[in-house]
Amino acid sequence: MVTIGEFRNIEIRIATIKEVNDHPNADKLYLVKVDLGDKQKELVAGIKPYYAKESLIGKQVVVVDNLEPAVIRGVESQGMLLAAQDESGIVILSPERNIKEGSRVK
Repeated sequence: MVTIGEFRNIEIRIATIKEVNDHPNADKLYLVKVDLGDKQKELVAGIKPYYAKESLIGKQVVVVDNLEPAVIRGVESQGMLLAAQDESGIVILSPERNIKEGSRVK
């Protein structure tokens, strides 16, 4: 169980995807550059089998902003893009309407 206090410490924010590149060391991963309003970050995301690069540019997404960086197949990921998965595949979580980059998800 996660307490409400622990949950409040997780900074979940809205970002806009600015650039998408193939991961140099993995077939199913993208390198995704996102804009959080006051900063940009690069995330490693396992969404390549489900999304074409072109369909992601400009899309607003939900990211965990204060996650400790992790090296994934040799590239540092500076956060996590949130997605849901079922038997049909993966879908990226995104806001219902465009909202200011960096807005906190509560």
